[in-house]
Amino acid sequence: MRFAAAPIGELRWRAPQPPQDENDKGVQKAMAQPPQCPQALQGAADRNPFLANGTGGHGLHKRQSAGVAPTDTPINEDCLFINVQYPGNTVPSTKLPVLVYIHGGGYILGGANLYDGTFLIEESNQGAILVVMQYRLGLFGFLAGNEVEKNGDLNVGLLDQSFALRWVRAHISKFGGDPEQVTLWGKSAGGGSVLQQVIAENGKTSPQLFRAAIASSPYLPAQYKYDDKIPMTLYKQVVDGVNCTSAHDTLTCLRQTDTKALQTINSNINEAGFYGSFTFVPVVDGKFITRRPTKSMRRGKVNGQTLYVVSNSHEGDMYVNNATTPLSAGSFASQLFPTLKSKQMAEIDSMYKDLGSPLDQENLLVGESLFICPSYFLLEAFKGASYKAEFAVPPAGHLNDIPYGFPSSSEALTPVNFDNPAFIDSFAQSFVSVACYLDPNVKMSSTSITPPWSAYHPNNIEMVFNKTADNQPDIHPASSDIGLLERCKYWQSIGQITGQ
Repeated sequence: MRFAAAPIGELRWRAPQPPQDENDKGVQKAMAQPPQCPQALQGAADRNPFLANGTGGHGLHKRQSAGVAPTDTPINEDCLFINVQYPGNTVPSTKLPVLVYIHGGGYILGGANLYDGTFLIEESNQGAILVVMQYRLGLFGFLAGNEVEKNGDLNVGLLDQSFALRWVRAHISKFGGDPEQVTLWGKSAGGGSVLQQVIAENGKTSPQLFRAAIASSPYLPAQYKYDDKIPMTLYKQVVDGVNCTSAHDTLTCLRQTDTKALQTINSNINEAGFYGSFTFVPVVDGKFITRRPTKSMRRGKVNGQTLYVVSNSHEGDMYVNNATTPLSAGSFASQLFPTLKSKQMAEIDSMYKDLGSPLDQENLLVGESLFICPSYFLLEAFKGASYKAEFAVPPAGHLNDIPYGFPSSSEALTPVNFDNPAFIDSFAQSFVSVACYLDPNVKMSSTSITPPWSAYHPNNIEMVFNKTADNQPDIHPASSDIGLLERCKYWQSIGQITGQ
């Protein structure tokens, strides 16, 4: 279903607007998956082209797609659609809890088509509604700079998400959902989007659009102020790349540019980024996102009452090019965060030097700095009204947990790698229990084997979802890794330098 007007022409880089057919009250068919927003692939270069010392290279390497694999789903700039699934064939007579999902893909790829909610509705005992939204991606969703701020809107991809949540609040009761029982969930950049919505508007969004937040592997890259050097350079690259350089009003020129030309430069700029990274991402805009995320989270001003965070044991491995000679940890960190100085590079070298081979250090550094530590920053922000889990079934890579909640994603991502019904029910029901009861301890069925689960406090217990060597479920509480928490404190302490 359409939740916003087509963001084309004059509506490019403007906040989402109500559908233009809003007054059409007739029944409309909603029988097919929506077209995906324009897509791009992750960076493939040996070096970050935005390194402060200017030594960034542009060598390209074959690499796997990160986030979500491309599909044969049609691509269209008119892509602001929302999917709603409810139990049975008729709208439920009682108001049910609502689970709203934001797809991942590094803010540059992905779509709603991979996320069929049938299984999760079954896991809820037919007691929940599942909603999946789409939002503008890449330069279409996250172009920044002074010109966009003057005659448009920044972070329109995030504004799309907020607009979709307002659509849910206004209309979900027509599908049997309770607008006061909304849980927002996302994975990877979707989890990062949840983080952004949690801190949006200084945590004072009115009305509150969700009561619980679930962040799976929340992605938090460098998030610069909209008029910092890198966002401004990106804007110039887009303008130059579509021959708008000599235009009196470059943003008007971009709005008049053919989608295909914009999509070409979108792909080129993203692929020229450092291997495994994503170039067009949220910025600090001063309005919706008022300050750096780590600073906002330390203030503890959040939207939502309850938080559930899930990290995977090996988040970073798929974002590291193991076909090249590994850099030292500090040098590698400077590729992820090009504003790092030699002092921080030396500190990072020292912090990771005893944690395996250089490649092991790179894998760990990516996973911790971009995904795992942001999970703990969120936990700190919610101060006790939160739960933490770790998905540890080998290889426990960044995407391996998705098919446990969305079996429909298996073909495009990775299949379930531990096909044990009791384990699958227990892991999937943890999300549904939070959505329905704000507590993963509530058993949705007798098949759940998860032991009692304490709310998270600093250095406290988190639930580990793993398997034994002989392929039996191993779900148990464990203390947080003290060394990891210390490294996260370091990453938090240099947030002003990394831009996080």
